[in-house]
This record gives sequence, structure tokens and C-alpha cells, in this order.
Amino acid sequence: MTLSTQTAFPSAVAEIQVGQTFAAVLRRVYLWMGLGLYLTAAVAYLVAHTDLILLIVGNRLLFFGLLIGEVVLVIALTAALNRLSPTAAIGLFLLYAAVNGATMSVIFLAYTLTDITLAFVTTASLFAAMSFLGYVARLDLSRLGSFLLMGLIGLVIASVVNLFLASDALMWITTYAGIGLFLGLTVYDTQRIKVMVTESMASGDEARLTRLGLLGALRLYLDFVNLFLLILRLLGRRRR
Repeated sequence: MTLSTQTAFPSAVAEIQVGQTFAAVLRRVYLWMGLGLYLTAAVAYLVAHTDLILLIVGNRLLFFGLLIGEVVLVIALTAALNRLSPTAAIGLFLLYAAVNGATMSVIFLAYTLTDITLAFVTTASLFAAMSFLGYVARLDLSRLGSFLLMGLIGLVIASVVNLFLASDALMWITTYAGIGLFLGLTVYDTQRIKVMVTESMASGDEARLTRLGLLGALRLYLDFVNLFLLILRLLGRRRR
């Protein structure tokens, strides 16, 4: 009896410590994610209601330059996060959120404010449910990572192809498939954050723990924004 108590006690303590640390990291994740989304929304609204929108819409070179800049910033931030100072990493993340807001300003031209609000509320509700599922799920989802990545690549390719085909059927396929994909990614990324917290605690890497808040925020921010755009496309089309 004594032996089993001594064996179980450290395991229970470890689980509590992981849970507390994960909760602290997750709070930072949602804090930075929320700030990023707020900055994106503010910039998008500001650009859409000033003459800046004419500059972006009327200059394809600028618009696509902003899109390419977003991709570069995401790659740079993800690759260099472990080497950047916290201030530099936060600065790059907020810069990306602002640039993304500038490109997303065009949604105010294509959709009504009611459409945008409804899509945001729907996205927030689905995102919260999927993230909670990722938090409490006991099933190991690590094997899904490669399938989700392949699905993401396929979605990007199909979307690019449809720019030339302009097929309504393919548009609807990519919309529904994309919504399912990013719901899955939300679950997967939330659990992945928990796994990385556990690994960092096991290795005693405190520096990595401090960066996980921002890395997790970037992952979930991308999931949320892409899910929002797909739901907005779906709801906006249905209301027309």
C-alpha cells in the first residue's frame, strides 16, 4: 500500500503542475491571439473607411505585395522565434496582424457589416468549442498532423486553380472542406500546445515556455482568421 501511494503521488503532482503551467501558457496564448485579432480588425476597419482602401484595391502590385509580406512574416516568425528576443517576436507578430488587417479590409467592400458580425460570432463559437475539445481530449492527435498538412496544401492548390477556373462547384467544395480542415487544425494545435508545454517542462527549458505563448497565439490566430474568412464566404453567399 505504501509503495503504490509513493508511486502514484509524484504522478499526480506532475499532472497538476503540467495542468497549471499549461493553463498559464494558454492564458498568454489567448491574450496575444486576442490582441492580434483586435489589431487586425481595427486596421481592416480603418483602412476600409479611409482612402487607403482605394490605394490597396486600385494597386494590384501593392495588394499582392502585402499578401507576400504576410507569408514572409509568418515564415520568419515561426523559423526564428526561438532566436528572437521576446520584444522582437511580439513586434513581428503585431506587424503581421496589422498587415493582415490591411489586406482583409476588402471584406468590407464585399460583405455587409451584418454578414461580418454574424461570421465572427459563428467563428468564435466554433473555435471556442474546438479549442476546448483539444484541451480536454485524451486521444493522441499527433498522427493527424501530416494529414492536416496535406489537406492544407491541397486546399491552397485548389483555391489557386479556382482563381483561373472560377468554378462555383469547386468554390463550394473548398469552402466546406476548408471549414472542416481549420476546425480540425484548431483541435490539433490546441493539443499540440499542451504537448509542447509538457516537453518543455520535462526538459526544464524555461525560455521555451515563455515563447510558447506567442507561438501558440500565432497558430491559433491563423486557424481563427482562415476559419472566419471561409465562414464569411459561406454566410455571405447564402444571404445573396
